[in-house]
Amino acid sequence: MAAYRYLTCAALTGEVLAWDLPLSDVSYGPELNGPGQLQATLEPHLASLLGSMVDPGNTLIFAERDSKLMWGGLIWRAEPEGGKYPIEAAGVSSYLGKRHDMHGNLDGRGPYTFADPCKLIRDVWAYCQAQPDGDLGVVVDSTTSKASIGTPEEPYKPTWWESPALADIVADAVAVFGGPEWTEQVAWVGGLPERRIRLGWPRLGARRTDVSFTTGVNVAESQPVVYDGDAYAQVVAALGSGEGQARQRAIDAVRDGRLRLENVLDLPTVKGKDQLAAKARTGRIASQKRGTVEQVNIVDHPAARFGSFQVGDDVWVQVHDQWTDFDGWARVTGWTLTPAQGDQQERMTVSLSPADSFIYGG
Repeated sequence: MAAYRYLTCAALTGEVLAWDLPLSDVSYGPELNGPGQLQATLEPHLASLLGSMVDPGNTLIFAERDSKLMWGGLIWRAEPEGGKYPIEAAGVSSYLGKRHDMHGNLDGRGPYTFADPCKLIRDVWAYCQAQPDGDLGVVVDSTTSKASIGTPEEPYKPTWWESPALADIVADAVAVFGGPEWTEQVAWVGGLPERRIRLGWPRLGARRTDVSFTTGVNVAESQPVVYDGDAYAQVVAALGSGEGQARQRAIDAVRDGRLRLENVLDLPTVKGKDQLAAKARTGRIASQKRGTVEQVNIVDHPAARFGSFQVGDDVWVQVHDQWTDFDGWARVTGWTLTPAQGDQQERMTVSLSPADSFIYGG
């Protein structure tokens, strides 16, 4: 049976507050272009630890499995509910939702014209951690891309009077056409837990021929294949800022031999035409996805050891039951690990999306 340990550290100093916090009902995991989350329950008789070891909004928490750090983030909530004391945490990037550009242009790092969105993401974290009492010790990959954000006619320039959340600026960087992807990663470095933002371009992950999810091997349960005509569309119109005839609009459309279906995205805060076009394209691609397995529950098995695959990887999936008949590549967009407890076996719920046409090594 895998050995688990949960550590907490002071957010500002990194001082370890608890080396082995006693938690139950634990589940945690990362996600693509998001912070991921952790949920757990603290033993009720240990509620007195809250002030010194579990201080919401000021404490980092890490989950370790067999001496390997699997997840890390910030505790945001800890309050009693009946006879239980639940704890909720989210990845370190959730901190960007609590921070804003108070100076405009990230304190002189912008405005951005034909800028690499990877640089914009690094600038967001640099600005965030340069402010007093704002340094979480997060390291951001040096990845570069050929995508761009901002034009001479419409430079990308956050303003102090709007004070956008830093998380929204990162979302804008990812949303541009051909933009990068990101996820969080933690690891032991020099005896301390390192917090890292992994950037990937043209995308995160790899096509994994050494990992598979298969019914009767390591898939314990799966959701049926989804064919949802109500959510399908080949034509997507994104409506941005402005009023009436002056409102910005971008349309992305293809013909695919199916009945024409349309969808409209209401995005009143989006000003740049390039951002609006990117969101229309992203929305159209997402609206055309159908016939996929969206989630599987797997057990730890040589076919796919827990921790052996990453968010962004393409994995061969074979799911066959009374409702589902699926063989093909699917992309890991997140996972949630639930340790064994009582009669319940350790399991991992893996979120999947259709694998795209990306050619690895091309």
